[in-house]
Amino acid sequence: MLLRYLALGDSYTIGEDVPAQARWPMQLVEKLRKQAVAIDDPQIIAVTGWTTDELSAGMDQAALAPDYGLVTLLIGVNNQYRGRSADDYREQFRTLLLRAVALAGRRAARVVVVSIPDWSVTPFGYASGRDRAQIARELDTFNTMAREEASKAGAPFVNITGISREHANLVASDGLHPAGAQYALWTDAIEPVVAAALRTA
Repeated sequence: MLLRYLALGDSYTIGEDVPAQARWPMQLVEKLRKQAVAIDDPQIIAVTGWTTDELSAGMDQAALAPDYGLVTLLIGVNNQYRGRSADDYREQFRTLLLRAVALAGRRAARVVVVSIPDWSVTPFGYASGRDRAQIARELDTFNTMAREEASKAGAPFVNITGISREHANLVASDGLHPAGAQYALWTDAIEPVVAAALRTA
């Protein structure tokens, strides 16, 4: 029986401006299959531009069928982009994480949280006219909160923010979202954590 995988997020999960096979959830599945993990294609609930509350609403409308053997959660960049408060982010992220754990059959170890990348370092970020240092600080705050909530829930956390900063040149044609090559680097970081999670009961 194939392991069922639910990927929750926004543009970074759906892979805005890259082919479907270049999305990191698809690259992750391919990497796991090479290690003889019998896993289905990901069910992706993600739309470019979604905030935490919009992802929650999207989940309400989606055909979800727990229990999933693996759930990933990457959300928050649009909260920061729209100037939403960090306190609201924490509260809504916590709710999403609890929903994700429930969808994973209440196995928090099977829910892998992925950090928000830093868009301030991209060509779009440079051209935005916004305070790039402030963007980075705000994203760091959001990511600290996500890591804390993941830790409280017992869910693994993967930090890919450093990769996004170190490889800011690996962007798609829109100058904002990662190219497939950057997603491959994310996948290299995410896969060992997922593999360890799959070894839990």
